[in-house]
Amino acid sequence: MNAQITIPDELTARLAEAFHCNGYIRRLNPSRRAAEGKLYKKGDEIRLVADSKRELVDLRRLLRAAGFKYGRPFRHARQYRLPVYGRRQVARFLEIVGDPAVPLDH
Repeated sequence: MNAQITIPDELTARLAEAFHCNGYIRRLNPSRRAAEGKLYKKGDEIRLVADSKRELVDLRRLLRAAGFKYGRPFRHARQYRLPVYGRRQVARFLEIVGDPAVPLDH
């Protein structure tokens, strides 16, 4: 992961649009991790959703250009899901596109 990479505004806008339109966050459940230990293998993850293979290719290109490593895409409900794993990558992604859980100041 490149924390020093400068991301052009257009790239940031396209990633933000993709995430805020169809993307979602899966977060680690700390109480479950404490109870189940190593048996609970879930971690923080962003999932971007693509309606077509072409859109999936575009999402992969955007993520690579922004310095992210992504996981293997998978099909679900006639769409593709493209995961981005890891607490640091998720935090960096949300810094770039805006965290939907954090209200904007108006």
